[in-house]
Amino acid sequence: MLLKIYSDHSNHNDINRVADLLKDGGIAIIPTDTLYAFVCSMEFKKSVEVIARLKGFSLKKAKYSMLCGSLSQVSEYVRPMDRDLFLLLKQCLPGPFTFVMDANNSVPRNYLNVNKTIGVRVPAHPIANAIIEAVGCPLIGTSVRTLDDDRESEYVTDPELIHELFGRQVDMVVDGGIGEDAPSTVVDCSDGQVTLIRQGKGEIEL
Repeated sequence: MLLKIYSDHSNHNDINRVADLLKDGGIAIIPTDTLYAFVCSMEFKKSVEVIARLKGFSLKKAKYSMLCGSLSQVSEYVRPMDRDLFLLLKQCLPGPFTFVMDANNSVPRNYLNVNKTIGVRVPAHPIANAIIEAVGCPLIGTSVRTLDDDRESEYVTDPELIHELFGRQVDMVVDGGIGEDAPSTVVDCSDGQVTLIRQGKGEIEL
């Protein structure tokens, strides 16, 4: 299903349709402030496993982000931050950043790597934010890319092409217009260190 939602005046009924699907264990592709992303509710391990297969990797090697609606929600799933780290996140979020954080016990073990960290995002996108708020818990997400054995995979920004490629493999594709073509900037804040891992759309001074 391809569902058009306009960023400037989102229809609450359509937002609730997406949220209800995710709360029932469904998988959707939604726009963010960077790339379109496969998403599901963090409460459904099987849905996360399906997304891993769509990306072509095993669940244990998957790299997910937890999409939160606010910095306050982020704090519910990560270990306590010192003042400097809190101010850094407050400065950058919402925005096109992924912060790799030490997770607390509220994060299911399925989503953690061997270091027990999780990437957290607070996207600055009205559709994504409205969906997260309506679901009532963070979403587990990862960027939409093509899978091609003959060439390097590419990000896909056109929602109609995304629907053509993945519409039969997910429950819904949300068309929020042409997406961005750059990923988020990734900053590792685990183990008391702050390190730039990937320069993406977000600009940051460390």
